[in-house]
Amino acid sequence: MIIYSVEIAIEPATESEWVGWMRRVHIPDVLRSGCFSECRMHKVIETESAEPIYVLQYRCASLADYQRYRDNFAPTRQKEHTERYAGRFRASRRLLDQVGEILGVEH
Repeated sequence: MIIYSVEIAIEPATESEWVGWMRRVHIPDVLRSGCFSECRMHKVIETESAEPIYVLQYRCASLADYQRYRDNFAPTRQKEHTERYAGRFRASRRLLDQVGEILGVEH
């Protein structure tokens, strides 16, 4: 499992509108690429930043699926986001390879 993780710090005055747009438009557009099976959206609850921070984790089955997204779809999606929220966010991205999962521990 490959996880494409995007961390976005958003201007507080823009947060509510941004969250709505991400849920209604941006994330569904990314998922329609067919490269990812799901997206989990998290809000960072402990941070030293004055800005709210969100982490989006898109999951795909293989590195090839991520590379197909990066090469064919990411430029358009990122351009739309940047044009809409220019100067009101900071973003960083990283690619993770899930190497295990521990679901519970019996006592």
